[in-house]
Amino acid sequence: MVQVVDHHARSCSSVGHLPAHCLSRKAIIAPISASEHFNFFHYGFHSGNPGYRCVHNLLQLDLLSLRLLVLAADSKNLTKAAEQAHLTLSAASKRLAELERVTGCTLFIRLPRGLQITPAGQGLAQHARLMLDNAQRLAHDATDFANGVRGHLRLFANTSAVIQFLPQDLADFLGTHPDIRISLEEALSDMTVQALKDGKADIGIFADNVPTNGLEVRPYRQDQLVVLVPADHPLVRHGSVSLVETLEYDFVALNQGSSLLERIRQAAASAGGLLKVRIQVSSFDGICRMIEAGLGIGILPLGSVRPEVLQRKLRAIHLRDAWASRTLNVGVVEAARLSPEAANLFHYLTTVQAG
Repeated sequence: MVQVVDHHARSCSSVGHLPAHCLSRKAIIAPISASEHFNFFHYGFHSGNPGYRCVHNLLQLDLLSLRLLVLAADSKNLTKAAEQAHLTLSAASKRLAELERVTGCTLFIRLPRGLQITPAGQGLAQHARLMLDNAQRLAHDATDFANGVRGHLRLFANTSAVIQFLPQDLADFLGTHPDIRISLEEALSDMTVQALKDGKADIGIFADNVPTNGLEVRPYRQDQLVVLVPADHPLVRHGSVSLVETLEYDFVALNQGSSLLERIRQAAASAGGLLKVRIQVSSFDGICRMIEAGLGIGILPLGSVRPEVLQRKLRAIHLRDAWASRTLNVGVVEAARLSPEAANLFHYLTTVQAG
C-alpha cells in the first residue's frame, strides 16, 4: 500500500472531491493526520476513517490497468498502448477513464494525434512502474520458493564487471549457495547507482568515478586499462604509453553515458588535450571490431579483450597513467537492512579480491 501525503489538500475528504491542484503527484491519496495514520494502520480499514474512501477506491486498481497506464505514458498513443496490452481500443479507453475516476485526477489530455500526459499522470505512471516491478518480483519469488529456492537477489553491474569478474565470482558464490537465485542486469555505472536508489537493485557494481551519495560503498576489484591498437599501428613499438601520446589518433569509444568514456575525456582535458572520438559503439566487442577494421584506437579494460582477439590483428599496450588503474566498487543502500542472502553476497563481493 502506498500513502502519499499532501498537506495542502487537508480539506479533501475523498478522492472524488480533490481540487485542481490534485494534478500534482503528491495528491493521489487524500492525506490524514499523524494520529489518523496510526489508527489507519494499526486498527485497519473502516468507513469512519477519513482515508477509507480514498484507499478503498485505489484498491480497485488492477495490474492490467496499471500496465496500460505505463504503456500509454510511454507511447503517448492509446491505440499503440492498447495493442501492446492486448486490449481493444474501446476496452483500453474505458480502463483509462476508470483510472481517472478512481484517482479523481485527469491523467491524459486527449489530442487529435495522441495523448498528452498530465503531471498527475506522470506521477501515477512512476508509481505504477514500481508496483508492476514488485508484482513481477513477487511472481518470480513465489515460483522460486515453490521450487525450493530460498532467496532472489537483484544485482546490477557495469560491463567491465560483467565481462571480467562476475562470471567466475558468481559461479563460486552460487556453488556454496545453491538455493539462491540472482538476476543480473548489465547497466552503465550511473544507471546502476540510480537502480540502487530507486529500489530496483539490491546490490550494484560500478566504476569509482560516479557519484554515490546515500550509498554504502566498498571496493570490489581492480581494473587495468590498456590501449588497444591494430597490430601494425605505430604505437606497437612502445612497451607502454601515456594518454598524451595517443591523442593524435582517432578513437573508437563507448556511447555517451559510459563512465569509462567520461574518465578518458577528463584525463585528456587534464593533460591539456582533446579526445578525438571517431566512432561510438555500445560494447567492448564492438570497439574491438572497429579497431580491427582500422577505424581508430581504443582504451578498455585488459580483461575485456578476449585472448583470441589479441592473437589476430590487435595489440594491447600498457597505459602507464595512474588513472588507468581504477577500482570497481560494490554498493548497497543500507547494509544493515539487507536480507541474509543479499548480505552474504555483499560480503563475498567485498572480500573476494583479498581472498
